[in-house]
Parts: sequence; C-alpha cells; structure tokens
Amino acid sequence: MTRRALVCGAGGFIGSHLVKRLRRDGLWVRGVDLKRPEFAESEADDFVLGDLRDRGFCRAVVDCRFDEVYQLAADMGGAGYVFTGAHDADIMHNSATINLNMVEACRERGVRGVVYSSSACIYPAYNQEDPDDPVCSEDSAYPAAPDSEYGWEKLFSERLYLAFNRNHGMENRVARYHNVFGPEGTWRGGREKAPAAICRKVAMAADPGEIEIWGDGSQTRSFLYVDECVEGTVRLARSDFAGPVNIGSEEMVTIDGLVDLVCAIAGKSLVKRHVPGPQGVRGRNSDNRLIGEQLGWKPAMPLRQGLERTYWWIAEQVSRERMAA
Repeated sequence: MTRRALVCGAGGFIGSHLVKRLRRDGLWVRGVDLKRPEFAESEADDFVLGDLRDRGFCRAVVDCRFDEVYQLAADMGGAGYVFTGAHDADIMHNSATINLNMVEACRERGVRGVVYSSSACIYPAYNQEDPDDPVCSEDSAYPAAPDSEYGWEKLFSERLYLAFNRNHGMENRVARYHNVFGPEGTWRGGREKAPAAICRKVAMAADPGEIEIWGDGSQTRSFLYVDECVEGTVRLARSDFAGPVNIGSEEMVTIDGLVDLVCAIAGKSLVKRHVPGPQGVRGRNSDNRLIGEQLGWKPAMPLRQGLERTYWWIAEQVSRERMAA
C-alpha cells in the first residue's frame, strides 16, 4: 500500500521543496496552505487551500492516519518582519493556533506523530552576544530567553508537541532550523531572509556601485541550503529520535563575508554601506554534534555552492521583473 504524507505549509519555501522530495520517495502527498507555491507548481498529489487556524479545517484535512505529517506552517519572515516588533501579536497568535489545532487533529485521527519545524530563534540571546563564539547546542535552550516573540512561540510549540508525546503516546519530532535558503524562496517584499535579500541587492546593483547592509556587517550566521534541510527533516521523521535537534550548517560567516561571496559569484565590485536595521542576535551557528550522533548524518554542502544556485535563480527573477516593467 502506498504510504501517505501530509505537508502543512506546502505553499511555502521549505514545504514546497519537501513535497518534491516525498513524491520522489514514492509517497502520496497532500499539501495544505493558504496559498500555492509562488514560483513553481506544487508536485503534491492533492493540494488543499485553507486556513489551519480553523480547527474544523484541520480536522477535515487530517482525514486519515497519514504515515508522515510535517507541520511547517507558520506566520514568519526575515529580520525585517520578525525583529521590528510590529507583527509580534500576529506571529504568536497565528502560529500557536495552527500548532494547537494540528497536534489535536492528528491525535484524534491516531496519527503516529508530527514533525514540527522549530527554529534556532529559540536559543537564548545571552548565548549569542559574541559573534565569534555563539552557543547553540540543543541543551543550551534553557534558561529560556529568545530574542523575539517568534522565538518564544516556537519554544512554546516545541513543548506542546513533546507534551503530547508524554501524555498521549504520540511520537512527535522537533527540528530546529537554522537560516534555510535556496531557489524558489521569498526574495523581496520584507519577509525574505538575509541570503535572498543580499542576492537581490547584488543582482539589482550597478557595477561598480554600492549596496546597503543592515548593521555593521560583523554579525555572524550559518546558512543551510534547502535540499539539506529537507534531507535532515526526512531523516528525523523516519528515525526513533524525538529531538529537539538542530538542522543547520556549521559554516559560520559574517554578513559582510556573505556579501563578498555573493559579489564574487556575480562578478561585481560593490561597496557596502552599513545602515541601521533589524539584525537579531550578534552571532548564531548550528551545533551539529547531536544530529551526527542520533541520525548518523549532518549537513555538509559548502555555502558557496548553495549561494551560486540561489544567486543565479534570483538574478533571473530580477531580470524578468525588469523586462516586464
């Protein structure tokens, strides 16, 4: 009998790539979201448009005992959306409501467990003040002090899914994603992440010229290519490990260094103009010891390789928009 998977948030960046992977694995896939993927047709066998904040809708889409359920749906975005404070109430209310509805709908249907996409944003801000030596091991999450309401909601929902394991015999899994990027992701409009924003700015800049960078450029991050995020997520789903576990790259880079990499890929000479803007913590990097121990695998793709694929895809989008203007 064909195995069945449900992907919540299938209209989003990671969710749409996850659907493709599950279909290649031979699963029948239902995708659910408020919207369809923006840049390509979904490969889901069944794509249902609807609002997962509606409890009745959640019950309707969880209409059988799916073999694999992935809950990626959330109200989210990049620093320009998450760290301004203007969207805090929506972020917390919308995402928490989705998770409360989904875990209960799956429990009622007898689903074995849900893979929940948490975030590195749950890690304490006090452990990420040194850009050269951030602490992001899974056991460092407490005492809790996320740097945003987005992080607080993610931490609450982690505890929600794991509490359902203890009290209702479920086998939910928790993945902590670290800055995922790649083609077919949001690259403009305010919700894009740093790699996409920088790729867009470089693609749009005259050569020679300049681009604006939020902050002093010395803040650090690691960035995970989407295919590796999907690989880690599927491996976690099919493992005996509940997590939480980091799914991220250990190749840390400064934001200025990220700009330099993209400029080198584009073959452009650009001056960085640092301006005030939302930045989040000073440093963040995935700690991959636990994923290596528990799953026998960890992300290894070089940052430049993923950036090359991403930059040229975004450059093509910029070119198309210019031609259509």
